[in-house]
Amino acid sequence: MITAHVFIAVSLDGFIARHDGDISWLLQRDDPEEDHGYTDFIADKDAIVMGRGSYEKVATFDKWPYDRPVIVLSKQLAGSRVPEELKGKLQFSGLDPRKLLEDLPGRNIRRVYVDGGQVIQSFLRDGLIHDMVITTVPVLIGGGKPLFGDLAQDIDLELVCSRTFPSGLVQSSYRILK
Repeated sequence: MITAHVFIAVSLDGFIARHDGDISWLLQRDDPEEDHGYTDFIADKDAIVMGRGSYEKVATFDKWPYDRPVIVLSKQLAGSRVPEELKGKLQFSGLDPRKLLEDLPGRNIRRVYVDGGQVIQSFLRDGLIHDMVITTVPVLIGGGKPLFGDLAQDIDLELVCSRTFPSGLVQSSYRILK
């Protein structure tokens, strides 16, 4: 069985990026002395599934930050040519979340990290997220790309744990109740 997991930061007013994709408000508060648990989180994930916006942001970084396969869910990019330096590390897919997860066991993928607002929202609507680690940054940015969107029904969560950091970040882990 494939499980999907979220690890993401959000402003106190619920945004993962400004409207233009800018995340400088997040990067300004990234304290390299604090261990927010990403290394432990990613250690048992076999692949990363992200949306087009997340991919386009990561593609601007000096170095590709991932050491496991990345699947970009995007109808717009599906069929696009993968940049030469990312061949074997990246693929574009136009599948919906449920069909993508049905395809992954054949590739020996069991646990995926889901990243990006629209993709997380799609996985949540389809009931495919197992748990979420959400780090709240103590800043109000007033608008942008929300982490959560409209839902057809409530999604019940169980708080697993919550912790604070000297920088003011608050991290909460939730399990999705089915």
